[in-house]
Amino acid sequence: MRILIVEDDKDLNRQLAEALIEQGYVVDRAHDGEEGHFLGDTEPYDAVILDIGLPEMDGVTVLEKWRADNRTMPVLILTARDRWSDKVAGIDAGADDYVTKPFHVEEVLARIRALIRRASGHASSEIACGPVRLDTKASKASVDGTTLKLTSHEFRLLSYLMHHMGEVVSRTELVEHMYDQDFDRDSNTIEVFVGRLRKKIGVDLIETVRGLGYRMVAPDGETSGKSG
Repeated sequence: MRILIVEDDKDLNRQLAEALIEQGYVVDRAHDGEEGHFLGDTEPYDAVILDIGLPEMDGVTVLEKWRADNRTMPVLILTARDRWSDKVAGIDAGADDYVTKPFHVEEVLARIRALIRRASGHASSEIACGPVRLDTKASKASVDGTTLKLTSHEFRLLSYLMHHMGEVVSRTELVEHMYDQDFDRDSNTIEVFVGRLRKKIGVDLIETVRGLGYRMVAPDGETSGKSG
């Protein structure tokens, strides 16, 4: 999952990025509204953390422009404790949730997990596909109760496919959500990671849809772990 942080406080921006990366996310960062707006308008993100009080362009304006351009990614806004009006303006502009400063980073992580789950139609912090379980809270995966040993790229791939179970996901989409903007992207490596995952979770769970991409499917008659 790929996250954008738009926060002008460099220390806070870095702390949030480090915490998200530790949880397995890919993170891009911006320190002013104009840069943040550009990234959010040109790159595909699974969620955005957006400060309201930004230089160059304030967070509410950034969000309004994204929504006007039909950018629908979930957005968590950061607001000052005594500025209740910022919360109202942010929600009215299209924010999905908010956190008031100062906050615990763990709260932000929990809210981001929830926003991503809801956006893909999952209600629980655990997503299941046949014998495979993805614990989004602990950033771990297992098969038949045995914890999988996955590289960071394998985990990102599995997480994205499971969040979008039943959907055909192209190689390009996977690359865009597995690597940050500065990474030298090569869609051919996706085949390698898919091959490794199949060996660890079972070949039948990840289908190759010729000419289109990949789709993760639960075995017939078993639950997908997805609920509205």
